[in-house]
Amino acid sequence: MGLNNPKQQRMLTDLLEVCKKNLPKVNEELISKAFSFSIEAHKNDLRASGKPYYTHPYAVAQIIATEFPLDDTTIVCALLHDVAEDTEFNIEILAREFNEEVSEIVDGVTKISGLFKGQTIIKAENYRKLLLSMVRDVRVILVKFADRLHNMRTLEFVRADKQRRIAQETIEIYAPFAHRFGLGRVKWELEDLSFKYLNKDAYEDLARKVKGKRKERESFIKKFAEPITKKLEESNIKHELSGRPKHLYSIYRKMIRRNKPFEEIYDLFAVRIILETDNTNDCYTTLGIVNQVYLPVPDRFKDYISIPKTNNYQSIHTTVVGPEGRLVEVQLRTKQMHEIAEKGVAAHWKYKESKTASNKDLEEWAGWIRDIFETTGGNEAREDLLESFKLNLYQDEIYAFTPKGDLIRLPIKSTTVDFAFDIHSKVGYHCIGAKINGRIVPLDTTLKSGDQVEIITSKNQQPNKNWLKFVKTHKAKSNIRRWINREEQKIVDNGKEIWDKKTKKLKLSFSPSEISKISSGLKFANHKQFYTAIAQGRINLDEILLQKKENVEEKDVSLEFDDFADITRKDIGGILVDGKKIDLLYSYAKCCSPIPGDEVIGYITIGEGIKVHRKTCANLINIFNDQSSKLVPVQWPQSERSTFVAGILVKGEDSPGLLNEIAQAIVSFENTNIKSININTGDSMFEGSVMLNVNNLEHLNRLIDKLKKVRGIYLVERFEGA
Repeated sequence: MGLNNPKQQRMLTDLLEVCKKNLPKVNEELISKAFSFSIEAHKNDLRASGKPYYTHPYAVAQIIATEFPLDDTTIVCALLHDVAEDTEFNIEILAREFNEEVSEIVDGVTKISGLFKGQTIIKAENYRKLLLSMVRDVRVILVKFADRLHNMRTLEFVRADKQRRIAQETIEIYAPFAHRFGLGRVKWELEDLSFKYLNKDAYEDLARKVKGKRKERESFIKKFAEPITKKLEESNIKHELSGRPKHLYSIYRKMIRRNKPFEEIYDLFAVRIILETDNTNDCYTTLGIVNQVYLPVPDRFKDYISIPKTNNYQSIHTTVVGPEGRLVEVQLRTKQMHEIAEKGVAAHWKYKESKTASNKDLEEWAGWIRDIFETTGGNEAREDLLESFKLNLYQDEIYAFTPKGDLIRLPIKSTTVDFAFDIHSKVGYHCIGAKINGRIVPLDTTLKSGDQVEIITSKNQQPNKNWLKFVKTHKAKSNIRRWINREEQKIVDNGKEIWDKKTKKLKLSFSPSEISKISSGLKFANHKQFYTAIAQGRINLDEILLQKKENVEEKDVSLEFDDFADITRKDIGGILVDGKKIDLLYSYAKCCSPIPGDEVIGYITIGEGIKVHRKTCANLINIFNDQSSKLVPVQWPQSERSTFVAGILVKGEDSPGLLNEIAQAIVSFENTNIKSININTGDSMFEGSVMLNVNNLEHLNRLIDKLKKVRGIYLVERFEGA
């Protein structure tokens, strides 16, 4: 693809001259081929300004070569950066025509370009992290900076709503990002251009006022500089002194921050002294000379040479009282410092939230970038560095969008179910499918940074155990487990309810130990599995209960109660029978563990006096019907100073230190004594029982209320029996 157009040939010649001036090595053939390819690919396209489209990638390449020259591959990618997105030539063709490196960088720029379409910026810092999570080669970011800068320079040709959206993106995302990369001049221009379209009236008013003071400013700077220049020449310090107005957006922010009008913002310009030396001590000598000539303002001094900014910016900033009592900001730096500040050293900044990049990795990464920007010779070593010039930050995270443009941050390899639970647990519980970038996908689909995800829900959908095999986030896992445990508990409760109804109908009663014998005989590990099997109809309950019924009819019911008799205390007297204190031996039944405050009833036994039961005790069912004559009304005495054994059932989400929190909650309440704790854990959940000594029912109930407030616990209730 040759160039027949003299204008195009002249454009290419100009670009090659800039590249040869600023780059250490230039592959003229590759750049020429890329320029011709760009013209051919965009031959039928026009910019909004009406100019041929290829003038845009050409301008982007010029910005790269001028503002942050890196290597000729970056120039080639700048020329081709819109080809894959806007023309019939795809990434595979670019890889074939050029090389894999070029195609990968262009692919990265293409993905970023499509990232913000239709999105509203909610949290700019998340978008900056999103960019880093997607980009594996820093040259992608540099090409995007140049692309955005040229688009901002030509933004006047697009419609007003698009102007504001692009300007908002630029000032919130690209300008701060350019600052972090140390691209000072690019950052300032992006800010001023964004300001122009976001607040046009304020921009034009400031531009007019600054322009109106130009002659006054130039005259003042000349007057300010004369005595300093004289003393520097006497000290044989070669330098360049220049004055410049503050950038418009910087002035505007200062007016807002100080709440003052333009006329009261005195330091509208800064004087910059650039020393023709590599000796940093000359900067401090120059500072001394400036302070001899003009009075310094003490609280307006910053030494960024001794302590550079995180993006490697170095300079001395001071403010002095100049002629006419006006404050002037002075910046002192060497020529090398100035080049870094203006053209940028790809920044060395610390990602506090990054979990994969160690401090050593960050130092090495920053070192590579500094070497590439600062090295003037050694092309071979430079190429070796470029091979290692890859980003490895935020690669452990992905950023995906909701349909409304909200950004969701998730671990890498997260699925649509993780996304759903991050939005809300109810969305997660009922998600039945998802759309990624408009395409319906299964629930276990892995997300990538930049995906737009829409969750499809159904009120009939419920989580299942298979979800635990592919979800990645703790939030999703814990919510799924909690749902499954609750559903399993409902089945257990249903089974227990069936058991209770059938035993009541047959006038039967079972102790916990008897139920354990029955469940273990049927090969169930615990009561939970036994009741689940009942609810699911997997055992013949009628057969078991009829056999028990036959055994009961052959035995004296009173003898059965000996199995439950636990003489926790034997007293003569103490309880009231029919409201009167009488001298009888009595004890409290272990099967229901009554405590003061419970409604109780006495059962007259042979040889053991009165056995005190709670009226709700399951073991009294048959007595009410068959041996009611052995039941006597009993009451608690007016003052009962003894302690009583009670049991509490606790369930919740397992976590380190939880057992200690439960124990502390109990013993810290009225010095309650714990007899025993039995905790079982599994699948990040726990279930356990606590036996303790309490004074009465009120004591127990208040303790239950306190335990319910312990983090992670979702069920606390009293239980009967051992």
